[in-house]
Amino acid sequence: MISIEPVAAPDAPLARRNPVAKVAAALVFSFTLLATLDPVAPAIAIALELAVLPLFGIRYRVLARRAWPLLLSAAGILVTLVLFAADRSGRVLLDAGPVLVSTGVLLTALGLVLRVFAVALPGVIVFATTDPTDLADALIQNAKAPARFAIGALAAFRLVPLLGQEWQMISMARRARGVDAGRNPVAKLRLFASTAFALLVGAIRRGTRLAVAMDARGFDAGTPRTVARHQHFTGADALLIAGAVVLAAAALTTSVALGTFRPLIS
Repeated sequence: MISIEPVAAPDAPLARRNPVAKVAAALVFSFTLLATLDPVAPAIAIALELAVLPLFGIRYRVLARRAWPLLLSAAGILVTLVLFAADRSGRVLLDAGPVLVSTGVLLTALGLVLRVFAVALPGVIVFATTDPTDLADALIQNAKAPARFAIGALAAFRLVPLLGQEWQMISMARRARGVDAGRNPVAKLRLFASTAFALLVGAIRRGTRLAVAMDARGFDAGTPRTVARHQHFTGADALLIAGAVVLAAAALTTSVALGTFRPLIS
């Protein structure tokens, strides 16, 4: 079951901040780390993110459950670089035919894996502490986003949990009809692809029906819309964004001071 509901303590000091402020702070902190390829800056950023996690009211075990797909991404990056990296500099650690592992490959892989975690964790934290409806309201009121875009994104976001349920229903229906891959890995891959395609078709059909229903109810009207839930942007929200800028700058400054800074564009 896919869950999109916030899991943070509602009285946590940073969890109460304006959703737009949290999104802006996450974007500033994440995109600043894209300027370097070294592992030091993202490692410091991850340490800072984990240090401020209690201020968002999230337990570390809950964050691990939300962020486990990042482990799959890290494994994919490591395997890809070990097999296909062009830079094989440094001391050779393993030479087994086409697999050549050197210290340069491992250093590059470590930097990319840490960057994936450092860039993705702020987004995971933001959506774990923010109600989707509050985010849509804040985008309309504070970020001046078009109401059609914000409400449409909210509706799509609310449909995400249905994907897990539909996947189970499609799998159970095919199993009831005797369509089972057994222990054949090729058949499992083929069944996975066909199930994913059926899920995609169903999602497109549901999205089309939802769009027509929203237009029929006036969500695309050009008249100004009123709001039922006001989202206020305060000085504390501005301080959150400023704090993200300071922490990201501190991570990059430390990397430069240690002499490990490797600019993305050199």
